[in-house]
This record gives sequence, structure tokens and C-alpha cells, in this order.
Amino acid sequence: MNISRKDSDSLNSVVTITVERKDFATKVEDLLKNYQKTASIPGFRKGYVPIGMIKKQYEKSVIADEVNKILQESLDKYLKDQKIAILGNPLPKMNNDIDWKSESFNFSFELGLSPKFEVDLKTRKKIIQYQIHADQKMINDQLSNIQKQYGKIVSKKVVKKGYEITASFESKENEIKTTSTFDVDDFNDKKVKDLIYKSKPGELIQVQLKNLFKESEKASRLLGVSKDTVSNLSGEVSIEIKEINERILASLNQELFDKIHNPGTVKSEKEFKLKIAEGIEKQLEQQSDQKLLTDVTEFLIKNTKFKLPKKFLIKWMQNSGKEPLTLEKAEEEYEKSEKGIRYQLIEGKVISDNNLQVKIEELKAFAKDMIKVQMAQYGQPAPGDEEMEGIVKRIMSNKEEGQRLQEQLMSKKLLKFYKENAPLKLRKINFEGFVKEAYAKA
Repeated sequence: MNISRKDSDSLNSVVTITVERKDFATKVEDLLKNYQKTASIPGFRKGYVPIGMIKKQYEKSVIADEVNKILQESLDKYLKDQKIAILGNPLPKMNNDIDWKSESFNFSFELGLSPKFEVDLKTRKKIIQYQIHADQKMINDQLSNIQKQYGKIVSKKVVKKGYEITASFESKENEIKTTSTFDVDDFNDKKVKDLIYKSKPGELIQVQLKNLFKESEKASRLLGVSKDTVSNLSGEVSIEIKEINERILASLNQELFDKIHNPGTVKSEKEFKLKIAEGIEKQLEQQSDQKLLTDVTEFLIKNTKFKLPKKFLIKWMQNSGKEPLTLEKAEEEYEKSEKGIRYQLIEGKVISDNNLQVKIEELKAFAKDMIKVQMAQYGQPAPGDEEMEGIVKRIMSNKEEGQRLQEQLMSKKLLKFYKENAPLKLRKINFEGFVKEAYAKA
């Protein structure tokens, strides 16, 4: 067997493999003898079919199978040994006129070569790294939610401003039948508000559905209908008051502080609000980090120039699926995929050049941290060492879960690398400003 390579250019190559009969003859003979032992052919006892008949019926297909195995193994080994980086998979050049009685056979494969390039993060133009701070409104809203959560509910007989009302909504015409909790101020019409204020538990009122609530999103949630259908609602809806409750907010005192934080760690309302701000900003950091990753990605794609073996990739896309694509469809797929291919190559280069590969022990430690965070969210203590190891093992044995964790950890590594090495400009901003500025062009 012999393997040769001829480059058309820096991005395209043809590998030719010459397979000689001696490379497979012994294996084929052994397989045909085994076929002879088991073959059932009318007129012959099992195991006594003439070898000539066996060869006539099976030899060509057996040779073809063995040659394909040799080709696959040889090509894989050659690419690995020669350290040839390719895009897609090798494409066999079709040869329909193979004489299986020959002493040697030539097979050729087209290769799309991975381009050579360098990734340069040095540039005068800065990438904005957003640092989102919690504004007073966000802090106050979160404070109010905490006070509601840890407060108490007192049942009432009459409706007053600020009370929580639970009622059923029913409209046969609009297929509405649901129970929701709301505030009187959620309604749009003063007449409807007055009716609610005069209602008591068990009483039924009829009102018009059109423009019933101030916001379509709230209407969708309270009536249990899709946002798309809210504007088309008409006719009447029955509202039956089920409960009227006053929510008494929890006091901002040491008892509340100790319920939420380790006892004694927060000693004043000011410190409590600072902790709230820290928590909000920690959550917002995930959004700014994701934005940074997106912006660095776009920056690298724009500023890292290299050519791709376009014709080869289109041809590969034509033939890589279950069903072959038309040339036009394959070209469309290439245009959709080109940006992703470029970034995969760039990301791979950044990873290899900077030794950012994910190690198994790192992945296990990352999985353990994820499990601890998830358990904490449900108020559960972290599992013991033995139980934790079992959970991690189960997760890692699931191919999809393992891959997902690996991708998350790699994103974390890349983010850290970019924060330390990319040309960044820190911008402090509130959340509203971040949304307006960061996604204005989206």
C-alpha cells in the first residue's frame, strides 16, 4: 500500500491511496472459507459448497468491504501522522470502473485544508466591557419583594387600594376560565375599578373584555390567553371575587436581616440594601459577560482574515447529509454557516495557542460547583463527598450533559482570557442604559 498527496493550493489537496491485492488477499480468503462453512445453497449440504461457487457469489463484495476498511484506517492514520488539519470530511473521488481482479487499486480523496492564520488581539479600537450597577429603583423593587415574601397576609372582607384580590374569570365566548390574583390598579377603566371596590367575596360582576387591563402582557397573564389574542377579545367576562387579602410587609429589622443572611452579618438597613445591590449586580454580571463574549466574537471574526476552501465545503455540504443537496441549496447552507465556521477555527486557535483546554479534573470540579449552586437554589444542603461523586459520574456518563458542561466551562475559560488580554474599555452603566446601548442595533 502507498499513500501520496498533491496540493492544488494552500486550501485544497488530493490524497491518493494505492491498495495492492496482497494487502487484503489473506483476509479475503479466510472470510470466504468461513462463508463456505455456513453458506446454505440449494443442492449442497451445509459446509460442502464448492469454494469456486462461494467466490463467484461473494468475492467481489468481500473485497470491496475489506478495501473500504483499509482505506478508512489508512487515511485516518495518515492525516493523524502527518498532522493535517482538515475541514469537513474527506470526499472520495468517484470511480465506478473498478476492476476487482486487478493486482492494485487507486483511490483518491479530496481534502479541504484548514487555513493557517494568527489571532491578534492587539488593536487601538477598544471593546466595551459593561459593568452594570443596580440603580435605586431595582434595589427598592427587590426590597419590596423581600418584604412581601417575608411579610404576612391578612384576610379582608372589603376591597381597598393596595389589597391583593383573587378572582375567577369566565367567558364562554372567548374560552376563558381561569383564576388569577391582581391589584385594582391593574384595570384600565375607572368604572370597572369602582365595581371591584364595591365587591365582596362570592359576588359576581360582568364587565367588557375590550381594553379591560392597562397592559396587554398583564391581560394575557391574568386571563390565561396568548398575547396575540388579547387585542381581539370582545364581549363580556364574569369576575367572581374569591379572596381579598392585605399583605403586611415585613419590617426592616434585625429579625429579617438574620432570616436572609447569616445572623449578625447584616446589622442595618443600609447594609441590607448594599447586599441586595450586590446580589442584583451578580445576576446582571452574567448578562454583561454574555455581551462581552458576543462582542469579542464579532471583533475576532472581523479582524482575523483568512480564506476558506469554499468550493470544497459547498461540495461537502452537498454530500454529507442523508439526502444529497442541490448545488443551490448547498451554497445557501454555506452562506449561513460561514461565520460559524470562521469563529470555530478562531476559537480553536485561541484555545490551542493559549493552552485553554478543559481537563477532566477541572470539569469534575466545575460540575460539583454547578450541583452545589442548584441544590442551594432549592434550599437543600450540598451532598456528601460519596454522593457528590456518584452524581458527577452520572452526569459525565451522559454524552449530551457532559458536552454541555464542557462548553460552559470553556466559555468561562475564554471569558477570563478575553478579560485579561482583549483591548477592553470599562463602562459603568445602569441596567436600563445597558439594554438601550448594548442592544440598540439588535
